[in-house]
Amino acid sequence: MCGIVGIVGKSSVNQIIYDGLTVLQHRGQDAAGIVTIDDGHFRLRKGNGFVRDVFQERHMQRLQGNMGIGHVRYPTAGSSSSSEAQPFYVNSPFGIALAHNGNLTNAAELRELLFKEARRHINTTSDSELLLNILAHELCESKLLELKPDDIFNAVSRVHQVIRGAYAVVSVIIGHGLLAFRDPNGIRPLVLGQRETEDGIEYMVASESVALDIDGFKLVRDVAPGEAIYISESGELFTQQCFDNAKCVPCIFEYVYFARPDSRLNDVSVYGSRVKMGEYLGRKIKREWADLDIDVVVPVPETSCDIALQIAHELDLPYRQGFVKNRYVGRTFIMPGQAERKKSVRRKLNTIEVEFKGKNVLLVDDSIVRGTTSEQIIDMAREAGAAKVYFASAAPEIRFPNVYGIDMPSANELIAHGRDVEEIAEMIGADELIFQSLEDLESAVREENDSLVSFETSVFNGNYITNDIDQNYLESLETTRNDNAKANRPEPLDNGLEMHNEEN
Repeated sequence: MCGIVGIVGKSSVNQIIYDGLTVLQHRGQDAAGIVTIDDGHFRLRKGNGFVRDVFQERHMQRLQGNMGIGHVRYPTAGSSSSSEAQPFYVNSPFGIALAHNGNLTNAAELRELLFKEARRHINTTSDSELLLNILAHELCESKLLELKPDDIFNAVSRVHQVIRGAYAVVSVIIGHGLLAFRDPNGIRPLVLGQRETEDGIEYMVASESVALDIDGFKLVRDVAPGEAIYISESGELFTQQCFDNAKCVPCIFEYVYFARPDSRLNDVSVYGSRVKMGEYLGRKIKREWADLDIDVVVPVPETSCDIALQIAHELDLPYRQGFVKNRYVGRTFIMPGQAERKKSVRRKLNTIEVEFKGKNVLLVDDSIVRGTTSEQIIDMAREAGAAKVYFASAAPEIRFPNVYGIDMPSANELIAHGRDVEEIAEMIGADELIFQSLEDLESAVREENDSLVSFETSVFNGNYITNDIDQNYLESLETTRNDNAKANRPEPLDNGLEMHNEEN
């Protein structure tokens, strides 16, 4: 999962992009990058680490220009090398830089296509570099020295026909403007905002609306699935639907875990959807688990706090913060390997014994993925003196790999794959284990926007919306992207770009 921002402003945009990336840091902690356009040249800085670590004052001073894009990343495809941090750029045509959130499911096919038809070399294993070169190739096809909005939209239409998967994209084209577009299923989120200044209207696109809020931009709307947004250098806005029969099938895991609660995605409050998840799950516990002698409801911070509070309300039970979180440890779900995740849990959380000692505790978390975190948290509750530990998940059992940009590539690393609820409960050490139903989860998100007919829910039911995923693909994914493969993956050779980036 990644976070992207793009801005066309009336003055320097470097600080706005930086601020936007800091509030999208939860979407990726592996690398960060910013590119701006200044006097017809790219100014680029990217590298591994948090936003605050990658960008020092000297870098910000060099990132001049009234137009730019930014990216925060954790790797689902490719390596963790700084050479694969985004944005990427190509010199032809015009000079194009691009950042991407999502995952292309036909990357191997695209790599071959680019070589045979366009003679384009791809220097990394990143599918984002592939996407950039596909876009560049389609823009080259116009053979024009100056692109009009229709020329750009036609190129995006051809891109949609060639690539498959999930993608939200921001791009800047030297001498032209900023281009943003979203995949025809709307799997990954993208929003459009604007703000008025003395010099005119400024526009911003971002993965989540919270990135607009921090810089004083007003949320205009979501970028529609299949739609392209083009903002010229002078600040003129153009939009066009670039795919016939596009439909909105957003990833439901954005609401469960990834997005910040203060964001709105697809006209749904993330916070509101999580409160509803708690309401539905609380009713299920009251209906089907009335015999449980629960003394207290305790959330696993932080995503599940709003969910647990609503469950406590539904059950008329006390809600207590039984864990203290170290805010300076990253999200364990997106740690790069299993060993690192295991080490991080106890560095991240500590118990308040008085809330556990002698009590039957209902722990509430947003989901159970590999089970590592859940098992250790249950152990911590018992060590703090809990008599019984029940565990409730706001999401259903995660049984299948994700191919659309979430780091769940290996089925064998998912604790629910091939196991029933009783087996999972035994493995994580819970006295009882309760999962939200998929129907209730969808209803919780849909309550604020009933036009959302369906969601991307492949991790729960194995139904892949792009209809191009078979067992061979999943086996290949597992071979190349499980934890062992990531640990043993060689780093690509230094291509010299980082020194260039440092100087610019």
